[in-house]
Amino acid sequence: MADNLKLLLFATCAASLLCISGAYGQGKRTYWQQEIKYAMEVDMDVESNTFTGVQKIRYSNNSPENLTKVFFHLYLNAFQPGSVMDIRARAIGDVDPRMQPIWNLTPEQIGYQQITKLTQKGKPLEYEVVGTILEVKLAVPIKPGKSTTFEMEYNAQVPVMIRRMGRDNKEGVRFSMAQWFPKLCEYDKHGWHADPYVGQEYYGVWGDFDVRITLDAAYTVAATGVLQNAKDIGHGYAPDPKEKKDKLTWHFVAKQVHDFVWAADPNYQHDIYTCKNGVEFHAFYLKGENYASTWEQLLPIMEEAFDYINLHNGRYPYPVYSFIQGGDGGMEYAMATLITGGRSLTSLVGVSVHESLHSWYQMVLGFNERYYAWMDEGFVQFFAERVMDHLQELQLIPGSPDEFPYEGFYAHYARLVEAGLEEPLTTHADFYNSYTAYGTSAYTKGAIFLSQLEYIIGKEAFDKGMLDFFEKWKFKHPDDHDFIRVMELVSDIQLDWYRDAWISSTKTIDYGVDTVYGNEIETIVYLRRTGLVPMPIDFVVQTKDGESLWCTVPLDIMRGEKTENSPAGTPYLVMPDWDWVHPFYYFTLPYGIDEIQSIRIDPSRRLADLDEHDNVWPPAEEPPLPE
Repeated sequence: MADNLKLLLFATCAASLLCISGAYGQGKRTYWQQEIKYAMEVDMDVESNTFTGVQKIRYSNNSPENLTKVFFHLYLNAFQPGSVMDIRARAIGDVDPRMQPIWNLTPEQIGYQQITKLTQKGKPLEYEVVGTILEVKLAVPIKPGKSTTFEMEYNAQVPVMIRRMGRDNKEGVRFSMAQWFPKLCEYDKHGWHADPYVGQEYYGVWGDFDVRITLDAAYTVAATGVLQNAKDIGHGYAPDPKEKKDKLTWHFVAKQVHDFVWAADPNYQHDIYTCKNGVEFHAFYLKGENYASTWEQLLPIMEEAFDYINLHNGRYPYPVYSFIQGGDGGMEYAMATLITGGRSLTSLVGVSVHESLHSWYQMVLGFNERYYAWMDEGFVQFFAERVMDHLQELQLIPGSPDEFPYEGFYAHYARLVEAGLEEPLTTHADFYNSYTAYGTSAYTKGAIFLSQLEYIIGKEAFDKGMLDFFEKWKFKHPDDHDFIRVMELVSDIQLDWYRDAWISSTKTIDYGVDTVYGNEIETIVYLRRTGLVPMPIDFVVQTKDGESLWCTVPLDIMRGEKTENSPAGTPYLVMPDWDWVHPFYYFTLPYGIDEIQSIRIDPSRRLADLDEHDNVWPPAEEPPLPE
């Protein structure tokens, strides 16, 4: 098989990435990122659930450092007793329920990846397998601006379905092939990211994939990228009965991605839907189940979802996207997702919206999910609510839009804080003390980060900032500093204080109306900050004769203020700055105290205020007495 392998070298893409990295020797350091080209051949034995693989890798070092070693992820080695993922699953208090016991796996059920050959430019390399990481000493260092070629051969076994990948999942899908190949670890300005796999998130090198998958001819294969030989293997066409073969080879090409997934089953139904903008949707789901009625409706609805996301988040840049039944719930990959199929229409659309949004926030904006899972999952959670509301407005799915769709997120976050389980969002994904803390932080607190940011800078600046961020950082590896800087530029507001308080700490927000007193002419109001996170404050004063006064109090450290209109459609009255060090702020209203119906801070409820009972004067109801 190795003799037939063809290595594709995409010189044009290499040139574009080298332009990003800048010229060496000119004394100027600019943004850089590594680049990779994979050419793979895989031969699967569906009876034994094993496969052999051969891959050639062209790796370009766009960094300013010499590389004397490289590392590969061997994810399949995690699926066996005694692995780091097994030990971590046993040690953590509330393991992900989809992580079935690894320690009970038999030799036929485990996963493994055994390297049988590894060379650099034809020279054998010294290497050591350390759990899920392959440590490799290079025969020749890779100098800045130079490239090298690796050739590798390996044997592997597909484990039973445990987490994201495996065989024979609960719905009967034969193969869900995620994190399946020896994947070169990322090297960036912070160095190598050779993290052992304990079941959390990923980080990969941008590049191109040319993949040939050979297996039993009865199987249909769904994968990342564009199928190159559809007519040859009958994919989407009627196969030629004169050319009946025991095995078929499926050839896929994907450019400018950092991962590759595939799935296979002999009972897949394959639907193709071409969108008005030319993007081709594919759906793969099991025949003979009660799935057809919902899956057949999915693709036209997802076209409307993609149109909405393209408008608000940037244009989807790839030619295809595949919705594939497989895996253990929902998981995003380049140009594809694995999702379970036995769902109602709303559930199927919901998981498809969430996972496809990762095409923007992870597959195009390539965050290091180990450190910035909240930018990946949190951003997706935030925008998924908007997409679902849009689809409900169009009556494409049941239900009606929520006035405040993030209310549940705020409540979920509050419960985490009250339970004493919160950890800073800067926590490495693998090091959270509980699955609850990780999930709530990455998904919920990450989404609240955006909701509050929109509150701080205003919706118009926020919407523009999201589009600018996508355009500036697509096909790169941005971090939180890069994101915040874009938002500062569009809003003309300083935001480092917000990033530091919300991301780097577990400090909380709590404001209230402290004291109100006055006479027939004017009323003096004192606001109080009890929490340690400073925030700008919106409030509305309603008088008994029906007037409403909408005000915003910027923080001094913002060095500016938002310009959006209030919910009433009128501009906010901008009050003097609140110096962030002061726990109190007071102002005088040109109304007698008997003229005021109410004063309410945070009327839009976008602050994650942990105690809202004191946000209204006079109090709507007294807080319960302590027992």
